[in-house]
Amino acid sequence: MTHDLSAATWMRSRACSTDGCVEVAHLADGSVAIRDSKDVRKPAHVFDRDEWSAFVTGVKNGDFD
Repeated sequence: MTHDLSAATWMRSRACSTDGCVEVAHLADGSVAIRDSKDVRKPAHVFDRDEWSAFVTGVKNGDFD
């Protein structure tokens, strides 16, 4: 599935360094897109609600530490 990200509002954490960061955009259909701020021309990765929820839960549980 292809998503139109032309109207996406990208957010960046205040904790990002000048070397780059991951940017996140919440899409109208409930999906979440992420991209590398160092090269925004690269395609974003888009996750549906369940995938994003599982990722956030994993982060909160320390699964990626």
